[in-house]
Amino acid sequence: MLKKLSLISAAVALALSASGALAQVPAQDAAKLGASLTPFGAEKSGNAAGTIPAWTGGITQAPAGYKPGMHHLDPFPQDKPLFTITKANLDQYKANLTPGQIALFNNYPDSFQMPVYQTRRSGSAPQWVYDNTIKNATSAKLLDGGNGFADAYGGIPFPIPQNGVEALWNHITRYRGSYIIRRASEVAVQRNGDYSLVTSQQEALFKYYNPKGSYADLNNVLFYYLSFTKSPARLAGGATLVHETLDQVQEPRQAWGYNAGQRRVRRAPNLAYDTPIAAADGLRTADDTDMFNGAPDRYDWKLVGKKEIYIPYNNYKVTSPEVKYKDLLQPGHLNPALTRNELHRVWVVEGTLKPGARHIYSKRTLFLDEDSWQAAVVDQYDGRGELWRVSVAYLKNYYDLPTTWSALDVFHDLQARRYHVQNLDNEEPSTIEFAQALPDDGYFKPSALRRRGTR
Repeated sequence: MLKKLSLISAAVALALSASGALAQVPAQDAAKLGASLTPFGAEKSGNAAGTIPAWTGGITQAPAGYKPGMHHLDPFPQDKPLFTITKANLDQYKANLTPGQIALFNNYPDSFQMPVYQTRRSGSAPQWVYDNTIKNATSAKLLDGGNGFADAYGGIPFPIPQNGVEALWNHITRYRGSYIIRRASEVAVQRNGDYSLVTSQQEALFKYYNPKGSYADLNNVLFYYLSFTKSPARLAGGATLVHETLDQVQEPRQAWGYNAGQRRVRRAPNLAYDTPIAAADGLRTADDTDMFNGAPDRYDWKLVGKKEIYIPYNNYKVTSPEVKYKDLLQPGHLNPALTRNELHRVWVVEGTLKPGARHIYSKRTLFLDEDSWQAAVVDQYDGRGELWRVSVAYLKNYYDLPTTWSALDVFHDLQARRYHVQNLDNEEPSTIEFAQALPDDGYFKPSALRRRGTR
């Protein structure tokens, strides 16, 4: 149960339960964006206790000494933990933790901890994204029962959400640049701490955030994603290409795979929903990626309200080149001493599997950071209704854009007592690149996979 619902959220929930309406936001409500609300729709003021400060714009410039392409420098290097949550003092802090976080303390009572730091509302985005978000507030509308939306572009589509699926779309379409290139690794960490790296180069063109584009230019494509496997040798040369559609019920996600051994490109029509991901050793489903992605149509989504939660925030240590993987990846979970948690307000969105729909998760609860719409924690339940998996995004501000995004995504299986980690780049010579020159759509054609899969 939530300790407290915001008045706005409660009123919205009552209105929706009475009418089921999917109305657009009135102009007088949208006028609050940039005034009492941030441009993304978060409460600009702090909380009554003073433990969450007011938002004053977030990080607006990189720390001294940072150059594009470097691993991100910590903008708050002098900060020290205010306190640390452990199994011993867990009851004192339960009201501000998710069921999944509490389960991690219970699963690993002797090792799992959450160091809590001063809350810094460091979330920020470019002005053009803010401007588009404010425009979207009065124009965006859901389509096809919420499986897509129209008349929004280049910003958060529903900064003042009226229901759960609108809030979910805000996470799916949050700003992460226009074109990114990164080299990173993923690992499945076994119960004894053993792991093997799978390293790839990833590219993504977010068509929805092309500054020169428009909603009319999308043609139902949100983004293109391309990944080339670099190691281990048995997988090297393989590639995956995804054309992510806006309405996946109208037009399902298009995906292709290139097998270097067979030198063939094949369609991958099942790369969606609860298809297990091989590189994750079965610990992550296709729609677990990025905390949640893809079509929302198999769940009924409820906007529960807001809550103050300790979530990972400003996590720069976990991707520092000074931290080796062997020191970060411990049995059961990441090394807690390298993590940072802060108290933030989050939107709570609950998805319940529709009658007759198929998925390995009967329910999933997303906790969305109000300043960025990034999912920070996701609790997933099995067919018996028991908590099964907990996904955790270790957020930080990518101040070279700027945007708040995950430094590492970690997927815990409470029953198997194993976990999977994505986006490790500590031991890479350079980190993510936010390219300014955007390739055209032809760069992401399936016919290019074989030609470029061995590069």
